[in-house]
This record gives sequence, structure tokens and C-alpha cells, in this order.
Amino acid sequence: MSELQFYHNPKSRAQIVHWMLEELGEPYQLIAMNYGDALHTPEFLAINPMAKLPAIVHNGHVVTETAAICLYLADAFPEAGLAPPADQRHAYYRWILFAAGPIEQAMMDRHRQLAPDAKEQTMIGYGTWERAISVMASAVPATGYLTGPQFSAADVYFGSQLHWLVQFGMLEDRPAFHGYLQRLRCRPAFQRAMG
Repeated sequence: MSELQFYHNPKSRAQIVHWMLEELGEPYQLIAMNYGDALHTPEFLAINPMAKLPAIVHNGHVVTETAAICLYLADAFPEAGLAPPADQRHAYYRWILFAAGPIEQAMMDRHRQLAPDAKEQTMIGYGTWERAISVMASAVPATGYLTGPQFSAADVYFGSQLHWLVQFGMLEDRPAFHGYLQRLRCRPAFQRAMG
């Protein structure tokens, strides 16, 4: 049996990893972390020098960065079936990293009410909010999941970002998003992690 510690705060991106862990169905130790001093202890900084959540330690190996943790866990526990076969991972990698890069940056800039000017749009990964959301909408399937009929870690990561954008009123629940979000929100692992 593997040893897996999960550093968590429910008001953080750790909720994505919590959902991923629930999808795996493997045992893990949830270590609740408060913001503030707890993230700046020498013990936690040895795990994540950025003083950020989430973080996992699996069999003595540290993994940080939410998308990296999701990708790592899908590979570390292949029996859960959360990663497509290696030769079919094009959409899987694309949409996880699109959500981790352009969407994350666009979401933070939008929250801070920053709008890039024309020159900045050529330099930043998401271009414009409208373009990033349009591409996100184009990825959402009418049926099934991001990589086809099989649910994957891409749906955990990308779906979490979309869920939060709608939940916090940063994005209207468009018809294109509604069915996909409903499929995700009905998953028992989602309900255990987010509930």
C-alpha cells in the first residue's frame, strides 16, 4: 500500500486535488492547513517553498502545482483509468494545461480587473478574456468528456476551473457549459470532495 499525504485547505486549489483523490479511490491522509503561519513553517516550506496549497507527498516524493499533481496521480494509479492511453493523450494534455495556463491567468486578471492592452495581448498566454473563454467553450463536449466518452483527470482540472468561474459569477452558465458541468457535479467523487 502506498503512503500518500495531502496538504489541504478547502478554500484553495487543493479542492481540485481533493476531487482527484476521491476519483482515485485510494487511501490518503488529509492534512488540514490553515492560512498564515502554518504555511510558513520550516516543515511545510521544505515541502513547498512557495508556501502554497495543494501539495502531496507520495511514497516520500513531493509533488506541488495542482495540474502536476493531477497528472502525477493519474499516472501513479493507472488502475483508476483517469489517463487515456499514452498514444491518445493529445486532448488530455492540451486541456489540462490550457486550464492551468491561459485560463488560470485570465481568471486572475479578470478578478483583479486587469485588461491587457493590444501589446500585452500578444505577450500573455490568454490574449483576451473573450478569446480564452471562447476556446474553453469550444472544448466542452455536448456529450461525454474532454477526451471522449471516458472521464479523465483532464475533466477534474479543466472542469474545476469552469465550475469555479460559473460558481463565483465570473462566467455565465452558458448552455454549452451546462450539460458538461451537470455531468461533473453528479459524480459521487465530486460531491464528496466539494460537499
